[in-house]
This record gives sequence, C-alpha cells and structure tokens, in this order.
Amino acid sequence: MSVRPAVLRRLMRELTELKTNPPEGIRVVTNEDNMLDVTGIIQGPEGTPYAGGYFKVKFNFTEEFPAAPPKCRLLTKIFHPNVSGAGEICVNTLKKDWKSSYGIGHILVTVKCLLIYPNPESALDEEAGKLLLENYESYCERAKLITSVHATPKVPPPEFATPSSSAAEASTTTPSSSAPTISTTIVHPPSLPTNPIVKALPSMTSPHPLQSSNGFSPVSATEKEKPQSKEKERHVSPSPLSTADSNVGEAVNVTTPGTTSAPAPAKAIKRAAGTTSATGVEKRKKALKRL
Repeated sequence: MSVRPAVLRRLMRELTELKTNPPEGIRVVTNEDNMLDVTGIIQGPEGTPYAGGYFKVKFNFTEEFPAAPPKCRLLTKIFHPNVSGAGEICVNTLKKDWKSSYGIGHILVTVKCLLIYPNPESALDEEAGKLLLENYESYCERAKLITSVHATPKVPPPEFATPSSSAAEASTTTPSSSAPTISTTIVHPPSLPTNPIVKALPSMTSPHPLQSSNGFSPVSATEKEKPQSKEKERHVSPSPLSTADSNVGEAVNVTTPGTTSAPAPAKAIKRAAGTTSATGVEKRKKALKRL
C-alpha cells in the first residue's frame, strides 16, 4: 500500500531514530525492500510473568496515517487479558486516544506498559481477565508457562545485542554499590634544562675524589700528628755531635703535645751534670798519660 511522500519521509526519520537510540527493551526491524514493512520487538519487563520473553508487534499503515493510527497485531502468542487469541491489542492509544503526533515508538512503549499493568476491565481474553481478578498467582503461572513455550528463544534476538541508550545512560549515571575508587595522579616536576657551560666543564661540577666540595683536600688526624711526632723524635734523640749536657737540658724541656709532664727535679739535673763532668776529666787524664 502506498502512502504520501511526506508520510514516508516521516516514517524513515522515526525508524532511523529508533534504531540509533532505541528505548529500553524495544527494537524495530524493517524490510529494506519495503519501508512500510515494520515489526517491533518488545522485551518482557522484569518482575512480570512475561520476563525473559520477546514479543513481536506487526504494523500495517493505511492511507489515513498519521491522521488515523496504524493497525497493530501481536504475532507472538501470549496469555494476557488485553490481547486476543488472534493477537489483537486492546489499548486506547490505538483507538480514541490516538494523536497524529504519535508514532511507532509511542505505540511500542504503550504496549510494553500494558504488559506491566494489564487491565482486566476491558479484557479481550475473558479467561485471562477472570483469572487475573480471582487468582493472581494462577494467572502468573499460566502467563509464565505460555511465555516460556512461545516467547522465550534460546538466543535473544540479534537486535538486542546493542544496549539501548537509556540503559547505557543508567549504567553511567547510577553510582556503583562498591566502595568508590580514588584515582591519584602523580605529577612529576619538569626536568631542569642542562647548562651548556656545565657540560663543557665537567671538572668544575665533579670534585676530585680526594677533594671536598669546598676545594680543600681532607686531612686525617694521623697526618696532622706526623709532623709533631717527627719534631718529638728530633728533640729526644741526641745528635752525635752534641754534648751530654745539652742533650740532658733538651730532654728535660721537651714535652709531648697534648700531655702535661712535670719538670725534672733540680737535684737530678745537678747530679747528672756532675757525673758527666767527672767522666770528662778522667778521659782527659787517660789521654795525657798515653802521650
């Protein structure tokens, strides 16, 4: 059936939007050869006896569209008060509440809401409506059984491989129940530029192994004491050309650095002087006798 070009352009825009940003749990399938051959797929809402099922809705557009609603029929068998055995759907949106601004997406969302809130007062399936009013548990068991047999495929339709835009937004905006993770970013300070003068003069930046940072070579304590020890040896050891008296005097006056020594007694000095003089006189006498 042919429709006006303006209506066809509107359908193409709406179908493109539904495929690009589909509502949650709703997809559309089109025929490339015929744009008016449109089938909607509704995923059974969680928490209802239709969860796990996928229900196909067939659209038939007339020449009066969009002034009049399209004819819709549920292709998938379902146990629902507002869906007849032939698949006719009883919803006010497709009758008196229809507006020309409505489209395919609005109809599919309305049918999905009908799966969540069935209306037993305007039932097309009298058995389902009566069971819903009298025994809700029995109604749910019967609806689940029909859904598992006729509406639950082994593999979900390929159109549901891509998540809907609303589901993606919910996953990004809903905070996670787990503890929040705090990401820390370590900012490294920028490396300082190398001075070309420092590169050219490595000897100025790297001191000699035996030199300190101020340019003076460290002197150990033992090296400082070496000159003092030599001086001590020079004063203590008597020279072969010196006399005993001078050596005795020098030995008495020399003190070791860092220590305090008491001066020799005057009697000891006199005694040593007298002994040395007597020894000298005897040596002279012996020399004169030899002559």
